[in-house]
This record gives sequence, C-alpha cells and structure tokens, in this order.
Amino acid sequence: MELGERHDPLNLAFMNGPTRGQDVFIPMDWVIGGQDYVGRGWRMLVECLSAGRGISLPALGTAVGHLAARTTGAYAAVRKQFGMSIGKFEGVAEPIGRIAGQTYMLEAARTLTTTSLDMGETPGIVTAIAKYHMTEIARRLLNDAMDVHAGRAIQLGPMNYLGHHYFGMPVAITVEGANILTRNLMIFGQGATRCHPYVLQEMAAASDPDTVKGAEDFDRLLAKHVRFAVGNSAKSFLNAFTRSRFNCAPVSGETAGHYRQLGRMSRALAVAADVSMLTLGGALKRHEMLSARLGDVLSHLYLASAVLKRYEDEGRLAEDLPLVNYGVQYCLHQCAEAFDGIFANFPRKGVGLTLRSLLFPLGMHYAAPNDTLTLAVAKTLMVPGAQRDRLSHLCYVGEAASDPVGIMERAFIALHDVKEIETKLAEAIKRGEIPRKVSLTEKLQIALSVGIVTEGEADKIHNAEQLRQQAIQVDHFAADKFKKGGLQPGKAA
Repeated sequence: MELGERHDPLNLAFMNGPTRGQDVFIPMDWVIGGQDYVGRGWRMLVECLSAGRGISLPALGTAVGHLAARTTGAYAAVRKQFGMSIGKFEGVAEPIGRIAGQTYMLEAARTLTTTSLDMGETPGIVTAIAKYHMTEIARRLLNDAMDVHAGRAIQLGPMNYLGHHYFGMPVAITVEGANILTRNLMIFGQGATRCHPYVLQEMAAASDPDTVKGAEDFDRLLAKHVRFAVGNSAKSFLNAFTRSRFNCAPVSGETAGHYRQLGRMSRALAVAADVSMLTLGGALKRHEMLSARLGDVLSHLYLASAVLKRYEDEGRLAEDLPLVNYGVQYCLHQCAEAFDGIFANFPRKGVGLTLRSLLFPLGMHYAAPNDTLTLAVAKTLMVPGAQRDRLSHLCYVGEAASDPVGIMERAFIALHDVKEIETKLAEAIKRGEIPRKVSLTEKLQIALSVGIVTEGEADKIHNAEQLRQQAIQVDHFAADKFKKGGLQPGKAA
C-alpha cells in the first residue's frame, strides 16, 4: 500500500492524495462490523456523511460569515474616501447588509442543525440543506467581503485575512457531496419521500409481503393522503385571498406574520410536491432542475425557521428584529423565485399553469429585503457593541501586535472613540477656523492653539489616525523574492 504522494488542492493544507496498492489483503477483523457488514460500506459511508456534513462544512461556512462580518464592517468604517468612511456610501453598505443579515441566518442554521445531531438524530435531508446552502451563502458573503475590501483583499501576505479563505471555498463546495449533486438530486430527491407524511409509508405498504394487509394499509394511507392534498390545496387557495391572516402562529408580536407566511409556503410546497410526483412519477428524478427548485423551497423554509428559532431562543432581543426580518424576507423571496421557476418550467405546461393559478392566483408578492432594511442591518456591523459581538463571536481577534484582524479591530475601536472630536474639527473647518487643505497634524495644531480641542483629544485623534493607516496597509515584497523558490504565497519575505 502506497500513501506517500499528495495532491495540491489550491495550495491549501488539505491532506489528500492518491492511494495505490497491489494484491492488498484486508483481514476480516479490519472490516467495520465484521463479516456481516461486508458489502455495506457504501451504506455506512452515507450514514456517516449524513451526520458529518451537517457539522464541519456548515461550521466552516458560518465561521467565514463571522470573519466577513467583523472585518468588513470594521474596514468599511476605517477606510475613508472623500473624507468619509466608505461604509456611509449606500453602494458599499448594500453588501455589508447582506453579510450582516445572512451571517445571522448562518449561525441560526448551524446551531439548529448541530442541536439535532447532538440529540442523536440523523437528519439526512437537514444536513444536506445545511451543507449546500451554508457553503453557498459563505461563498457569496466572502465575495461581498472581497468586493468591499477591494485592493486590500487581493494582495496576499500576513495582513490579508480573506485571501486564503477565498481560495478555500471551492474545496468546501466540492467535498462531502458536491453542491451540484446535493441540490439537484439529494435535497428534494430524498426529502420528497422522507419528509412526506404518507409517501414512505405507502411505499412500505405496497411492498409488504402480506399482500392483504399491505393492500388494507395502502388504501387507508391513500385516503389520508388524498384528504391531506385536498386540504392543502383549499387552504393554499384561501391563503392567497386572505394574505395568510387567518393562519395559526405559535407566537404573537412582530414575528407572528412570518410564521403565517411560512405556513402558506409550506402548504404550497406540499401541493406542488404531490402534483409533481403524481404527474411525473419516476420521471421526476430526471427533471433535476425542477427537483432542485422544489428543494430550494424546502431549504429556505428550514433556514427561515432556524432564524425564528434563534430569535426566540435568545430572548426576542428587540435590536435583532431587523436581522430576523431580513433573514425571513430573504428566505420567502427565494421561495417565491423557486416557485416561479417551477410553474414556468414544469414539463407539462398545463400543470404548471394550474399550480400557479391554484397556489398564487394573485401573484407572488414576496419582495427581497428593501433598501431601508438593508442599510439598517449594515449599520450593526459598523458600530462597536454587544450586537456586533454576537454576530461575529466566532471570529478570532488576536491581541498580538501583528495579528491582522486585531490591527483592524483596534483601528475600528479607536476611530469610533474619536467621532465626537472629529465632529468638532469638521464644524470648525466649515466655519473657516481651520484650513481645509492642510495635513491632519496641522489641523490639530491649529485646533489646539485656538482651544477647539484639548491636548488629550489631539493625541487621541493622532493615535487613531496612526492605527487607521496601519490597518489599511497591504503587504509588499522585494522583486527578487518572486523568483522561483523564493516568496511563498501568503508568507512574508
């Protein structure tokens, strides 16, 4: 057996490589489960995967969100353009809002998924949802973080805390069930039977060796299934005209409406799934794009439920309500987009039109989070405090003078602490008491001489500016270090 060689997965420390052997003999006592389990390796692999993929990669995706949240909000406050923090520009605040809202959702899904695993459950569909969507969301948030950091993020070196995560995201997307496979074949492909209240039991009854008992069980289950489908269809049609106002909600207050809308989407999914299985039968598995969209609805119902559960578990914190609204509105919008794709692309056009008319006869009025909400959640990452800490508590902030995240954090805090002093300087400049086009040092000297700031305040401004300049710097290396065998990516000279 030979294990010596290694692959080079995007220049990352990910240990894998070819395994070669000739006339390899495996003793029977090496087989997991012994002789009785020979030939069951694939089943055991899938069972392990169904649990493991709900832990490692969702945790990685969440950690990427926390890193992006803490550093991008800080950088947007520290980096200035035209004399103001770039986070005040709406074009920059928009991706920061996405980072804030979806990082809250990532953490909610992580804790809900791992809690079920910790209880001994093996939720194969839930872990598939977590693996796919949490790594995909992390990829988008990392792209947003890279966009905001701009040149600061593309220069590799000790100061770059995003670059290698950017390299590593395709690994998370690919391993433990490639995301394309997971979305198109697994989430709804397996969930259609496992998550349905009757289909799996009907299949078991149909294959019962006792044909008489099997027929009785099947008839009984089929009758329940028909009542279930008819009831969901009627309630879905009614919900369209009442805007789900009469749906039950387990809580009162600001989030009650979210529960009602999720109830409507859940019924609509049940109807669409039943109709898809009835009209397409076994051919449904070959219509992978249709299956993927049905899975998208199921997935975003789960993610929205996780957001609401986190809000309840953490004591319904009022300051987190914008984040909750953002997460649920985002998920409902994604559900609506998926349904629109299902109806428009259903293999039997008449069926797609009928489903649209039945489930959403007045149209799908589920907009993405609006600009006001996006800007509100973006601000949570650009102001120090307990809420920002909760959103990014998994991000390591080193105390060492050379730690890049620590450098950014210290500059962020220092600049926030001198905002009132900066306001006094800005007002003095407007009044003409301080020249506009002179260096900061000269401005402080003039302000100190006329009593606008105290000596202590001038020192605080000067120190904050030094930290700011340090935080926005990028690494640079001597040209000869780029010769073959010289500079290693991400390492200082």
